[in-house]
Amino acid sequence: MAEVAETVSCTPPDRRPEAVGRRPRRLRVLLAGLAAGTPLLTGLGAAPASAAVPVEVTPDSQLTTVSITDVSPASPGSDDTVTVRGTVTNNGDTAILDGSVAARTGVELTSRSAIEDALRRDGFTDRTVDGSIVDDYAQELGTVDPGLSATFALDVPVEELELGEDGVYQIGVTLTGQTEAERWDHIYGMGRTLLPWQQGGADSGRTGLTVLWPLISTTHLTAETGPDDEQTPAFRDDSLLQEISPGGRLDQLVELGANLPVTWVIDPDLLASVEAMTEGYQIDTPGGAVNGEGQEEAGAFLQRLREVVRDEEVVALPFADPDIAALAHRGQEVRGALGHLRDATVMAGDTVQAILDVEARTDFTWPVEGAIDPEIVSVGTSAGADKIIARSDSLRAPDSLVYTPSAPRPLGDDITAVVADARLSTLFEGDMASGAAASLATQQLLAQTLSITQQEPANERNILLAPQRMPSARQAQAMADAVTTLQQDGSWVRFAPLSETATAEADPALSPDVPSAADYPQSLRDQELPTSAFQAMRQTQRALDEFAVILTQRDRVETPYGNAIRREMSTSWRGEAQAASEYRASVQNGLEELRSQVRIIQKTPIMLSGRSATIPITIQNNLVQDIEGLELRLTSTRRFGLEVSAPQEISVSGGHSQSVKFSTIARANGKTTIHARLYTADNKPYGETMAFQADVNSITSTVMMVIAGGLLLVVLAGIRMYSQRKRASRISEAEEAGGEVTGTDRPDADGPADGHSGHGQDTDAEPTPGDPVPEPPDRQDGGAGEQGRGTADGEPPGAVPPREDPAGEPDNDTGGDSTGTPAKGERLDDDQ
Repeated sequence: MAEVAETVSCTPPDRRPEAVGRRPRRLRVLLAGLAAGTPLLTGLGAAPASAAVPVEVTPDSQLTTVSITDVSPASPGSDDTVTVRGTVTNNGDTAILDGSVAARTGVELTSRSAIEDALRRDGFTDRTVDGSIVDDYAQELGTVDPGLSATFALDVPVEELELGEDGVYQIGVTLTGQTEAERWDHIYGMGRTLLPWQQGGADSGRTGLTVLWPLISTTHLTAETGPDDEQTPAFRDDSLLQEISPGGRLDQLVELGANLPVTWVIDPDLLASVEAMTEGYQIDTPGGAVNGEGQEEAGAFLQRLREVVRDEEVVALPFADPDIAALAHRGQEVRGALGHLRDATVMAGDTVQAILDVEARTDFTWPVEGAIDPEIVSVGTSAGADKIIARSDSLRAPDSLVYTPSAPRPLGDDITAVVADARLSTLFEGDMASGAAASLATQQLLAQTLSITQQEPANERNILLAPQRMPSARQAQAMADAVTTLQQDGSWVRFAPLSETATAEADPALSPDVPSAADYPQSLRDQELPTSAFQAMRQTQRALDEFAVILTQRDRVETPYGNAIRREMSTSWRGEAQAASEYRASVQNGLEELRSQVRIIQKTPIMLSGRSATIPITIQNNLVQDIEGLELRLTSTRRFGLEVSAPQEISVSGGHSQSVKFSTIARANGKTTIHARLYTADNKPYGETMAFQADVNSITSTVMMVIAGGLLLVVLAGIRMYSQRKRASRISEAEEAGGEVTGTDRPDADGPADGHSGHGQDTDAEPTPGDPVPEPPDRQDGGAGEQGRGTADGEPPGAVPPREDPAGEPDNDTGGDSTGTPAKGERLDDDQ
């Protein structure tokens, strides 16, 4: 641990032989200053003449750091020599002259809290510089100019460090030097590290340690797929290829974890995404989709991973690593949200089995940073998991407990919290780019685990280290180095799989109480997905369900879009609110685009002529698969003016269109709006309503002409009947008077001379009362006459003879044999 000098002090007498020659000069300078009454501490007056001992001084803006980058061996034996390497950096504006570094004797740290306190210290004075200087093994640095650094390597025998009983010790390295303004020795910086010291070996108890090794990434796959048989997937960007390529973050995790005693925690969505890259795939870019080129890297990554995890314990998180806390706090009340968690859990084991050929455990749930409350526990264990990975800064042990308990803690209802140790789990979250940070993390891991073991040597416990979900490559390297060092030098630890730790005996002193929702960290709550996000997921799922029922190959849509909805719940969206919103919108828009490929073609305004007609409606299917189970319905805004035939079932092949015809019956003229809409088999509307205008004209011009012609014939027939009656009346009067009938009153005036009846005579005309009934003449054709007619040689009494048209032309028949009336039910198809 590197520290900046807050105050400096004069050093003890220099015991180095090479420094003896300069000791009198430094002492003379100090004494001269005291004799002259020169103030050596800013803000203090002149030192009294009796002050002949070193006093505290304050440097002029000296900012010097001492960083320890390596301690070897990390846990030495009694005969070993400890090598401490590091760097001195002068951050001030004054050169450090005659600089030297030296180790200091060990200071025992008797508890885990003492370890933390020692590493949190921000400075030192002459009274707080811990340990005595081991000056015989110091290293001269000479001048360290402003802004420059110098490295050191101190080889110190263990016996010089004055280590006592087994335990954890603080080891310090101090920088001593002068400046031009102050030509006497000052301590300008100090670095601290930890040194585990145990000589008991196998005679001491051992602590079981489980280390989780997470293989998790962000969301990479979109919901879009190609129209080809392989359904070519599309990726948001090319970042996954960078992660799995040699030297990438995920590649490093696999390579480092291969030789570590760890339990693998894998997101099945990561495996599915990498497998999707092994074949053809596309990448969305601002300029459009481009073909991906990571097939070889993807195949190699999966092959390495299969070999690494073949005989290891693997825990599969629910598919896409859903945010359990956000679901519990923001999405639990949204209908269908918990169903996504159940589906994700079911998919987890099958996905890992199919891709890695290993059986993974799916009975663990892991909320963010192990923070829990009753709702998180309830939701997290609602999909089949009965073990929840918590953390000790959330699910705390009682203050009265003076030792670190085992990880398992029963919560009731057969649910177990496996509590990760917060101090160990957060060791590798910082910036591990510097060797000093990585080295200190390693020494802390060894020191903390030794301290745990020494708390209750006879009480062997199981503890858990659950690091951050997505460690960087440097963090993974630091963690791997620390675990490797602990594996080699930490005789007080044995490594155990998660299944063993989860089922270890729980400490009876632990309470099953879970922290309340009010205790959940606000910083974590602020990162959760909003309720609106879960409502948007519900809308997308409903649209997907309504769309899928009409498809003949449902898996082509349900699988990619169902997985995309689950990815919308991913923990990886924490802190990425804008990106999460954009991803949800892309999924919704993509699904709507697919749904719009099945639609009703818009019609232009049409004219419906005649009492009955047909209306053609065209359905277009631009999908690559057939659709079925749709029903097309037509309705008119004029409920009593136009009747439309019953709905029709729709089935359209992929890439084709289909036209269906609806018959209509018009009962009134005028304009109306007709609505056409598709419905699914469960009576839910599908797509948008298509509306068009119809101008109804139920009585056509042809029909009007026919009706007018019929009326004219009726009028003419009436006139003729009247004329014939008048003529018959005059003839009868003439015959009675015995006179001769002449002119137009003669019977043959309008007909043949032989007296044969014309065929058009109205046989229904009644004779005038009192008129004599003339003898009917013989009919030449001998045929049967209309009603009331007999034969020439034997007519019944009272038969009325046919009357002839004086002009000899038959009357026009207005009965059913007329061909002028339009056929009933004629249809005029509209081609609009």
